[in-house]
Amino acid sequence: MEMVLDVYKRPFDNRYPVICMDESPKQLIAEKKVPIPASPGRPARHDYEYRRCGVCNIFMSCEPLSGKRMVTVTERKTKRDWACFIETIADQYTAAEKITLVMDNLNTHVPGSLYEMFLPEKAKALWDRFEFVYTPKHGSWLNMAEIELNVITGQCLNRRIDDIEIVRKETRAWQEARNNKNAKVNWQFTTKDARIKLSRLYPTFES
Repeated sequence: MEMVLDVYKRPFDNRYPVICMDESPKQLIAEKKVPIPASPGRPARHDYEYRRCGVCNIFMSCEPLSGKRMVTVTERKTKRDWACFIETIADQYTAAEKITLVMDNLNTHVPGSLYEMFLPEKAKALWDRFEFVYTPKHGSWLNMAEIELNVITGQCLNRRIDDIEIVRKETRAWQEARNNKNAKVNWQFTTKDARIKLSRLYPTFES
């Protein structure tokens, strides 16, 4: 935990950007009956019945200090999908000497996934571009990308959508709008706070 918090204290540096990455499923749902649109004095109405149309996966990366984020929607959340998203992040930061990537310890979020997707030379080159920093078990709330996933859900995806292409179109529009606002994350939780508020997680020593 303290390693993640130390990373968040680093000043902005184009050569060594700090990126947070997370992913979340989005269930594709279709209406069974045509919704009744809103009218004066009456809200829009949707029938409680719906039809499941599968699930897609939303990859989110954000650079909290610059106000940039990037969203990719995939059909699955395999090791290969993650590896391709890592390549996309690397392509966005070609001038960086080292990219620090904060993420949870999901079993697909490992360097070995790069070797399953790319030739060894390319996998190693990508691996060398990154410094992987993992949030602790049960501590994924330390990942600032979760904040961005909550925002995109509330502002863009908190409704029934039945087509992955619509999800992709909506998330691209959201990404552009939020990046244009240069929305940043003002992280307040520090190591000092952790040692007080989460003291139960630290060992105790008798004098």
